[in-house]
Amino acid sequence: MYFNEDHNALRQMVKKFVDKEINPHVDQWEAQGETPLHDLFKKMGDLGLLGIRYDPKYGGQGLDYWFDLVFLEELGHIKCSGVPTAIGVQTHMATPAIHDVGSEYLKETFLKPAVTGDMVAAVGITEPGAGSDVAALQTRARRDGDYYVINGSKLFITNGCLADYVTLLARTGDKPGYHSFSLIVVPTKTPGFVVSKKLDKMGLRSSDTAELFFDDLRVPVENLIGEEGEGFIYQMKQFQHERFFALPVSYVAARDVIDLTVDYIKQRIVFGKPLITKQVLRHRLVDLITDIESLKQLTYHMVRMKMEGLDVTREVSMGKLLAGRLMRKVTDECLQMFGGMGYMNESLITRYYRDARLLSIGGGADEVMSEIIGRLEGF
Repeated sequence: MYFNEDHNALRQMVKKFVDKEINPHVDQWEAQGETPLHDLFKKMGDLGLLGIRYDPKYGGQGLDYWFDLVFLEELGHIKCSGVPTAIGVQTHMATPAIHDVGSEYLKETFLKPAVTGDMVAAVGITEPGAGSDVAALQTRARRDGDYYVINGSKLFITNGCLADYVTLLARTGDKPGYHSFSLIVVPTKTPGFVVSKKLDKMGLRSSDTAELFFDDLRVPVENLIGEEGEGFIYQMKQFQHERFFALPVSYVAARDVIDLTVDYIKQRIVFGKPLITKQVLRHRLVDLITDIESLKQLTYHMVRMKMEGLDVTREVSMGKLLAGRLMRKVTDECLQMFGGMGYMNESLITRYYRDARLLSIGGGADEVMSEIIGRLEGF
């Protein structure tokens, strides 16, 4: 109904890549706390997988949202959340603003290498005192002739240890409101850029997450994305790509958790019978599958809206809220069906459980999604 031969060909390509180049290495990357992103992204870039919707002029494929959905669904089969999150930062978080409003210089210098896999990108928004409340950020970029002088810090930055550049949101003015912030591309080899700490997380162990400092860091004014003072607006639009990214990855991963659990309880014998024979467990699984399908269909509805050029802020916020709650519910109930084995770190279900918790926090907490939806509903 939604996909033709070209979509299916992309699906098979991504599936083959995940099965060959990612999943066999996930355990190792989780153990070492880092994925070799330069190597991985170069392989993906060579296959055209890092710019599905971007202009072919900059190495992209120029394809539509259905192709993007196919790509994201297949990333959902990666047996952890850390690696797809790192990929998503590259494709849906750090580069959309450069593609949409960046200068030709920025597109050639930073977007194109990100699409081809020759550079790793990160996005710098969250600070110690400003998470979901983006307007409270204090990192400042002061104009000094043809340069911005940047001072401040960023926290919880995915890809922060390995990135070649950071798409940074910084304060460039003092007026109240949302027009005192700008998005600026900051190369990480610039003097004054410091990775102060690699953070130790509960989940997403294969994704490097950093605390960053900027000490009188000077970048050319030509690294400004779009217009000065409009960075907050650009970032709000960029957030829609980030939040949408999480949805297909989530409902596919959730279904994989269900399948993993069913396989286990078919084999686990309790009181002489497989656990799958217990009606209460089968009914719980059916409820979870029904919720997963609901999220999937909401996501497909969003793609139809996006194809028509409609604003999906309301629906994306609903999807993000639903996905976070659903992943917690699925992983919690399925881990319970694993019993003691579910509490062992050697079990894959345990990784899914740990990784799932971030979805209700990162990219806008559940409470923020509820506030957005409430405002859009007029209350």
